[in-house]
Order: sequence, then C-alpha cells, then structure tokens
Amino acid sequence: MFLAAESGSALSLDLSPVDLVLMIIYFSFVLGIGFALKRAVKSSLDFFLSGRSLPAWVTGIGFISANIGAVELLGQSASGAQYGAAMVHYFWIGAIPAMVFLGIVMMPFYYGSKVRSVPEYLRLRFDPKAHLINAITFVVGSMLIAGVNLYALSIVLEALLGIPLILAIVLAAVFVLSYILLGGLTSAIYNEVMQFFVVLIGMVPLTIIAIKETGGLGQLFDRLSADRGASFVEPWTGTGIGGSNPVGDWIGIILGLAFCLSFGYWTTNFAEVQRAMAAKDGNSARLTPIIGAYPKAFVPLITILPGMAALVLLPGIGTAGSGLEYNDAIPALMDKYLPPGVLGVAVTGLLAAFMAGMAANVSSFNAVFTYDLWQDYIRPGRSDQYYLRVGRWATVGGVAVAVATALIASGFSNISNYLQTLFSFFNVPLFCAFIIGMFWRRATRSAGFWGILVGTVTAITVYALYKFDVLAFRSDLQETMWGSIAAFAAGALAMVLASLREPRKTDAELHGLVYGMEIRDASDVAVRPWYRSPVVLGLGVLVLNAGLYVAVYAF
Repeated sequence: MFLAAESGSALSLDLSPVDLVLMIIYFSFVLGIGFALKRAVKSSLDFFLSGRSLPAWVTGIGFISANIGAVELLGQSASGAQYGAAMVHYFWIGAIPAMVFLGIVMMPFYYGSKVRSVPEYLRLRFDPKAHLINAITFVVGSMLIAGVNLYALSIVLEALLGIPLILAIVLAAVFVLSYILLGGLTSAIYNEVMQFFVVLIGMVPLTIIAIKETGGLGQLFDRLSADRGASFVEPWTGTGIGGSNPVGDWIGIILGLAFCLSFGYWTTNFAEVQRAMAAKDGNSARLTPIIGAYPKAFVPLITILPGMAALVLLPGIGTAGSGLEYNDAIPALMDKYLPPGVLGVAVTGLLAAFMAGMAANVSSFNAVFTYDLWQDYIRPGRSDQYYLRVGRWATVGGVAVAVATALIASGFSNISNYLQTLFSFFNVPLFCAFIIGMFWRRATRSAGFWGILVGTVTAITVYALYKFDVLAFRSDLQETMWGSIAAFAAGALAMVLASLREPRKTDAELHGLVYGMEIRDASDVAVRPWYRSPVVLGLGVLVLNAGLYVAVYAF
C-alpha cells in the first residue's frame, strides 16, 4: 500500500477505537492552534514571518520539524533499506555542517539586511534578473516538494479510510490549507513544534521494537553484512573510485553531497530559512538552525535503522512480487509490531510529519509568490492588507498545485531519490550564486542570473544524459551528487565570465550583503553565556557528529 507507484493498496492500517480517538484529539489541537493564532495576524509580516517575534527554541524546533517530512520518515527509511548505513552521510556530513554554517555565517546576512525572503537577498546583491529567476525556480521547486508530502499524507488517509487516492489527496490538502490560512507562519511553526514531539513519541518505540526483533544492533549488522557485504553496514567502506558502496564514491559524497547538495539545501531553502527569519532577534535567528542540528543528528536512528531492520523483518521488501516497496518499510513495521494505542500515536506521527513538511513548503511558497513575484513585478505599490489577501489566495493556489504535483510523486518508488534530484536542479545553482556573491565582492550585477541559469540547465542535462544511458552511475543518488558538482562548477564559471564584462557594485551598495560588511544587531554583540552562543553550540554539534560516525563502526 504505502507509497507504492500504483494506487492499489498492498497494506492496510487497521486502527482500534483507541487509536482513532488519539488521532482525533491531535487533529483537534492542530486546528485549535490555527484558530487561537488567527487574531494575531494583522499584517503581511505577521502572516509570512510571524512578525519576527518567536523565541529561538520555538524556531529551532520548527526548523527541524519542517524538515522531518516525507523525505525523512519514509524517504530515508526507504533508502536505509535500499542503500544501507551509507545514508547516514545525508545527515552527518550532508546536513549538520551546513546547518552550523547557516547559523554562524549566513544568518547575519539574512536577518541583518531585513530581507523578507531568500530571493529578495539576491535582488539586493545582484539585480532584478537574478531575483526573478530565483523566485520562479523556488516557486516551482517548492510546489514539487510539497506534492511529495501531500502524496505521503494522502496515502495514509487512503489506507485508513479506504477512499480513492485522488480523494485522499484532496482531503489532506484541505486540512493543511485550513490551519495555514488561519494563523499563517506562526500557526505553521507552533504546529511544527507539537508535530516534532508527536513524531518522536511514535517513532522511538517502533525503532526499539524493530531492533529488538532483529536480535540487537550487532546481530542486525552481522546479518546484513553477510547478505549484502560490508559496504552496506559501514558508511565509508566501498566509497573508493570503482568501489561497491551503493550510494557513491568519496569524491561525490564530499564535494557533491557534503558541499553542493547540503549547503545548497540548508543555506538557501526558504522553507527552512523562513523559520530562522521569524526569530525575535539576530542571536535567536543564528541559534535556530544550530538548535535544530542537535535532534537532526539523531534522526538516522529513527529512520535509517528501521529501514535496515525491515530487510530482516519484512523478507522480500523492495523486490518484484513482494507487494512491498522500499517506501513501505516504516508503515509495514508499524502495522506488524505496534499494539493498539501505540499504533495510533505512530500513525499520527507520520501524518504530523507529512503535514509539517507540506506546511513548510506552502508557507514559504506564499511568501515568495506574494513578495517576490506579485508585489515586485505584477502589482507593486499596493497596501499591506492587499498583499495579506494575496498571500492567503496564494496559499489556496499553492495547495491546489500541490495536488497535481502529488500525482507526479506517486510515480517514484523511492521518494528520497526524487527529492535529491529536485535539490540538484533548484538548490545547488542557487547556492553557487549565493556563496560566490557573498564572499567575492567582484561578482557583478548580472553574475547571479547567469550562475543560476547555467547551473540549472547543467543539472538537468546531466540527469537527462543519465536517464538516456549516456552517462553511467552506481545509483540515482550518485547521479545527483555528480550532477550537483557539474552544476556548481558550470554556474561558478558563468559567474566569473559574466563578472569580467562589467564593473562591480560599490562598497556602499554591498553594505550588509557581503562577508566583512554584514549588519549585526545588538543581540549579536551582547555578552552571553556559552549555552546561548551560536559558535560554542555549533562546535558542540560538530563534535557530536564525529562521535556518531565512530559509534557506527563500534558495532
């Protein structure tokens, strides 16, 4: 059933009355938060950026909760079953360092310049052409990604209610739309905080039971190593050029994943950055991604480990004729092992994660559409209340488009592969423009536009050549790594060539936009205890990260 390419169900989730009561209580709270916060939305800044008023712990949990959607719970568990322990790279070097970099280095630019969106920064640093192309690519990308979460959410409803897939998609879309319309970004973030804890309550027991049923971590790794080789249970084994690690080689992992894809996603994806920009001051904004990095480091324990355990507990998963695809790992384990009550909480956790992921994309979509497209290019100079109404209608339109993109997502048996492809198309070229524009003052007005355009075209070209068997890679994931390297290199070259043709902006025009000229508010320079220092906490999570890599080899 779950996330199969076809709409037919091979697995159903039969909930007890206790499970259903728990789910009803949870969803009542979700809508209740939306109604409670409706009165607080009086301006477009309230709707899109929560009035820049939220504390760091709220924005930090919202930051990571917005990321724990379909790509984490289903996509990474599916990849754990398909590719093994090497998927931890997508967390420990493919997320954490970039989150720390965002908090320490990049948030002062975003928050200090008081931009309302990531594309708006590009307009100030480069020119309207860079701003427009980024706004368009972001709108397209966010709707495709929102469709993934909506599809995952609708499939759960299809299994629970026994209704057709398309009807489940529409029903799920209406529910998420309701609480975003009511409370805007504030409603989305506070719901994400609640959803984060619901996900943990549901996934931690499942992970413990799954590992226990396999005989423990040591026995699980021994069995998988015997069946699939050492590279399946050791992240770095087989990553040499010509090696056997299914994820890819060390060059692709370090340059493609750890640098291009990771930094491209975490530092420029407005669905994440928007949470930090809603913080009450500059220091809180810098702490937001770093606070989120601590729970992020442990997410592989509740995603990749259950996926690997599913290979032992669900024989034949991912093979033709088994009735189960890799995406089925988590829900199939829930259905098989969780008792009534716990099953209800776990399924609610799945639904909560998918709603958080979709809400993050829709709330960032409506901000970029309203501020960066409608206000700047279609209807400039209108009142704030006018743009607030446009934002609400953009939310409706975005959810409607997500219904269509959910059907596209239904054609992929491993949604993690699909999402990494989208990130290589849309995030990596944007990161190229950002990082060069932020650290190289010589980059000129038109450089940003050409960097994004050439990088995007290059990423799509590499993907097309792979699909038509012109280029060969070990897996879809390795293609996204090397496609990202090619996109970044081509975009960087285009920016350098464009910058040689024209003069750069003056230092006055670059004030607050480039490294060494950032604007910091009073909260950034105030003396604070170590536990509120972005640098200290950032270094702490990096040390934790290294320790987790060592722990993998201890088994």
